[in-house]
Amino acid sequence: MAKVGKAVVEGSSGNIFADLGLANAEELGTKLRLSVVVNQLLDARGLTQVEAARVLGVTQPKVSALRGYKLEGFSVERLMHFVTALEHDVVIEIRPKAKKREAKVMVVSAA
Repeated sequence: MAKVGKAVVEGSSGNIFADLGLANAEELGTKLRLSVVVNQLLDARGLTQVEAARVLGVTQPKVSALRGYKLEGFSVERLMHFVTALEHDVVIEIRPKAKKREAKVMVVSAA
């Protein structure tokens, strides 16, 4: 924590949802990272929402929600399915936690 003028600035844990004290912070962070990847893939293809709905196997309103990052109706599994529907692989890697790091880490990256 640092004091800047009258304001107190606290560093982030790296997960805004955890910083806000939300119970399902890791899941929310994972869903957000996956949805960013899906939206990037949709942008790269230049698909309309109707076309994206067809490719993803959902309705256009669901694509609209995804594009607006309204993720309440999407599970991590469903978002991973969207990635594969967009012809990309999802790779899950499990490894021991680094001894010096206290926080859990879940990484989503797009190649």
